[in-house]
Amino acid sequence: MSENANNENNDLLDALNSVSEVNVGDVVTAEVLAIDDNQQLIVGIEGAGVEGVVPQRELASDQDVKDIKIGDKLQLVVTSRIGSDKEGGSYLLSSRRLQARKVWDELVEKSNNKETITAKVTQVVKGGLVVDTGVRGFIPASMISDHFVDNLNEYKDQELELEIIEIDPATNRLILSHRAVLEAKNAANREKLMSTLHEGDIVEGKVARLTDFGAFVDLGGIDGLVHVSQIAYERVNKPSDVLKVGQEVKVKVLSVDFDKNRISLSIKQTLPEPWDNIEEKASAGEVLDGTVKRLTDFGAFVEVFPGVEGLVHISQIAHEHIATPGDVLSEGENVKVKVLDVDPDRKRLALSIKALTEAPKSEENDNRSNNRKNNRSVSDNSTSNAPEEESGFTLGDIIGNELNDSENK
Repeated sequence: MSENANNENNDLLDALNSVSEVNVGDVVTAEVLAIDDNQQLIVGIEGAGVEGVVPQRELASDQDVKDIKIGDKLQLVVTSRIGSDKEGGSYLLSSRRLQARKVWDELVEKSNNKETITAKVTQVVKGGLVVDTGVRGFIPASMISDHFVDNLNEYKDQELELEIIEIDPATNRLILSHRAVLEAKNAANREKLMSTLHEGDIVEGKVARLTDFGAFVDLGGIDGLVHVSQIAYERVNKPSDVLKVGQEVKVKVLSVDFDKNRISLSIKQTLPEPWDNIEEKASAGEVLDGTVKRLTDFGAFVEVFPGVEGLVHISQIAHEHIATPGDVLSEGENVKVKVLDVDPDRKRLALSIKALTEAPKSEENDNRSNNRKNNRSVSDNSTSNAPEEESGFTLGDIIGNELNDSENK
């Protein structure tokens, strides 16, 4: 064999030996040779002498086939083999999966270092939340918050700080917890609060959750309870009627018991006292708009300002005789009332509805009026010990003087 032939054979052997074998999972560099009608990239794998295909769906999130040109070189991972022979075979490749592999490597490192990550909630599913960390992560419902969450949809599109609970790149399993992050922060803040929070303090917080009996307010590490009676001076039927989750509120600390993890708070005690300057707002003779709040056997309690109720005694409801206030009034009804008397020290208002209506003038009505007076004197004697209410006057407060005058005659 001639020397030239030997040299050619040696060059061929060197070329064949220089061709590296391609295996699934290898990270390779490939040159873009063409882009077919299906927007797939036809690439040549450097050092292997074989071609591969990159489907459009396998491009990384920051790549667009429109921006890729012939001759560009890409880092890709081999995902599968097409064909059986080395020389004519081809491979499927992906930059998307290579990107995910790098994300997984970073997540594993953060998990080993006990670092937290931040991710956006992309989907609400049965049993929890799906987040995007560069790869799909899942937060079970029990790991979303340190308290029960009724509506998971409120977390949609939120970015959450998360702790990695379980990670397995081989099975694409990534379990995360927001609750663990909250509990760690709350534990640190709780220590600080224990040394700084005292009864009587006025602090700011955020409504964490609402119940039928009150609102739990997050003070920055620990929740305190605002009982429904401490939300406002006016009567509140349901906390959700006046408060919303996430709302920032100012509260007064009523009591602190860290051993039992109980903090009692009040919103209404940070608000202006409704009875302040009541003599200016409701002086005797003033006509006010009010709402009937409660009906009793001896009268009706009418709210004339938020948190300020006065008593319309049954004798001041109408000129004609009525058996009970419920015969002519109903709770929630809007009425006009005239202020008969105001006692700011005892927080009581005496009101009248009939003072704003014209009295009957006929003789028959006059006789009926006299009969009602006699009947009322007997009735009043039997009910003068009616229990006092939080606001308004007792029966004795209102007509006590009339009874005394009658007895002296």
